[in-house]
Amino acid sequence: MKLEKMSQEELEQHSYQELAKMILDESGKNLNTPELFKKICSLLKLSDDDYANKIGDFYTSLTTDKNFISLNDGTWDLRDRHSIKIELDDDDEDEELIETEEEEDEKLDDIISEDDDDIDDVDDEIDETLEETDDLTVIEEDELED
Repeated sequence: MKLEKMSQEELEQHSYQELAKMILDESGKNLNTPELFKKICSLLKLSDDDYANKIGDFYTSLTTDKNFISLNDGTWDLRDRHSIKIELDDDDEDEELIETEEEEDEKLDDIISEDDDDIDDVDDEIDETLEETDDLTVIEEDELED
């Protein structure tokens, strides 16, 4: 449902982040923090004092919400409209363009599963070492011959 068709009561049921996402989605353009929050305050009929008191918290919420991306020009956009470049190997000059978060997640899952295999190998080595020492006994220092 479009924001302009929502009742005041419906608008008030949404968080600032949800409203920001709807505004960016409907407008199709990037907005800086003050512009975006002014639109939210206008929709919710918040006062200038509310704007001044809450804009810092709003900015913080945008920076921690994975749905938003801060662009180099100081504006915000929806993350799903942007691809992510990841350098896969320090020695390799090529960068791979990851088209979706799902592909990035799959690559991270592969890396994590490789690390899990390494951990399993270390666990096996520890178990073998412990098995080898099962037959050993502890001798107190005073029992040792000089």
